[in-house]
Amino acid sequence: MWFVALGCVFIVLKLNSLGPIGAWSWLWVLSPFGAAAVWWAIADATGYTKRREADRERQRVETRRRRHIDNLGMGVFDRKRRDGRTSRF
Repeated sequence: MWFVALGCVFIVLKLNSLGPIGAWSWLWVLSPFGAAAVWWAIADATGYTKRREADRERQRVETRRRRHIDNLGMGVFDRKRRDGRTSRF
């Protein structure tokens, strides 16, 4: 995502001939888009994106589970229960 944003900034600067980027060739201005394509290909091939997605899903489920158990009064996380016993979760 950062490569795409950087590429968009470079294009705007090149089209308006601002700063040193206005003097660069279009190959250099468009190179962040190529870097983004390479990064996405590597991330997909190594399973990085799937692991991050699974971690987010696991965290969302755990948060929902804790909230539901707490709302049911079956246990209070990181605190003592109402009857003085320590939560088993």
